[in-house]
Amino acid sequence: MAPSQIHDAPIPPAPNKQSESRFASLPIPPVDEPFTLNAEFLSDTYPQKVNLGIGVYRTESGDPWPLPVVEEAETQLHRSKNVARHEYLTIQGDGKFLNLARDLVFGFDSGIEPNGTHQQNGDHNKDKENKDRIVSIQTISGTGANRLGAEFLARSLHPRNVWIPEPTWANHLTIWDLVGVERKPYPYFDPATKAFNYDSTVQTLKTQAQKGDVVILHACAHNPTGADPSKEQWTKLASIFQQKGLIPFFDLAYQGFASGSLDEDAFAIRHFMNCTPRIEFCVAQSFSKNFGLYGQRAGALHLVTNPAESESSLPQIALANLSHLVRGEYSMAPRGGSEIVRTVLSSPDLRKKWGEDLKNMSGRIKAMRQALYDELLKLGTPGKWEHILAQIGMFSYTGLTEPQVLAIRQRHHVYMLKSGRISMSGLNPKNVSYVARAIDDVVRTVTLARKQ
Repeated sequence: MAPSQIHDAPIPPAPNKQSESRFASLPIPPVDEPFTLNAEFLSDTYPQKVNLGIGVYRTESGDPWPLPVVEEAETQLHRSKNVARHEYLTIQGDGKFLNLARDLVFGFDSGIEPNGTHQQNGDHNKDKENKDRIVSIQTISGTGANRLGAEFLARSLHPRNVWIPEPTWANHLTIWDLVGVERKPYPYFDPATKAFNYDSTVQTLKTQAQKGDVVILHACAHNPTGADPSKEQWTKLASIFQQKGLIPFFDLAYQGFASGSLDEDAFAIRHFMNCTPRIEFCVAQSFSKNFGLYGQRAGALHLVTNPAESESSLPQIALANLSHLVRGEYSMAPRGGSEIVRTVLSSPDLRKKWGEDLKNMSGRIKAMRQALYDELLKLGTPGKWEHILAQIGMFSYTGLTEPQVLAIRQRHHVYMLKSGRISMSGLNPKNVSYVARAIDDVVRTVTLARKQ
């Protein structure tokens, strides 16, 4: 056959069978419950429906609340007409933003308190020494900081295990699964007391954790339980980390939002920073909650190192490695949210207004805790409910079981996670009584069924 005839010959048909995609064996990942629950809530047409699932701040009318100080900062940025406002950041990020973010976490004397005054630490030499230990890099909010920190530790230190509180923010599990470090739970929450399980946590870390293991810690307002260690317990935990050679990884998503105090909410991190012998650790910092910048994705990762005198270049080498990971992942962080945070934190006037916004948000959360507790007591709802007041921050672990949660959703259209976690900001003066009656109804039904 001539060469031209070979090329012109028809291609014989493939065997008569359905082709298989190369992706046919993909596993089905677990669904993200909060977002799935939110979609179910939005499709519900019941007029009295209540959303206690999504972890975002809401006003008393149930609406989003752009912080007034953020709106003012946005106006200032718009009026400045900076021609470079859409340019790339460096791979490390906005240097001024990073310094302000670092000082906010660690309480250095260059910080400004919410009342607009400069913090006087008094030990400038120690501050300078501590600052030199810290490597900071801008991230895509707290999730990006957790992911970058996990990737960096997995590649550089090769920890055998990462100890994750049970329960925890679900994304901790996903992030550490993706970097290939074996995940192990430690019993953070005591269902009987509905509080932090200090004894079991200590026992687990002392007897099972190995030198070089990473331990995830919620710096304040533990998600999902709202149960935090006391200052005394934090101090004792730091000693255990020193003795065992463990690597703390703090997730700081609620500084100032939890208690209304920047200092109170950063106590654990600052204590670990000033421990002797020194502890090396990570802090994933988010500005989603305390600035209301959920969609702007402003955050930072801070790596606290302990270089010897002969290792003065260690922080720069660590930054180079982090930057290398960022470059291959997303090149650099977005600048819109970080510019807002930088504008607020660098202005005494705006800083003071931000402090007022924080007190507004944290104060409303506390008021809703009190209101729900009062309503349950007024109804005589079976069980003890003091934990609602003892817990802190956006979330509360109610103690409701999964069947009770599903019953409340079906009967009363009140949406919460299957674990019984509720977002306190979803409560308001118009619905808190309704929610309390819904809880009372289901709890009484279970209590009566047990007695029969």
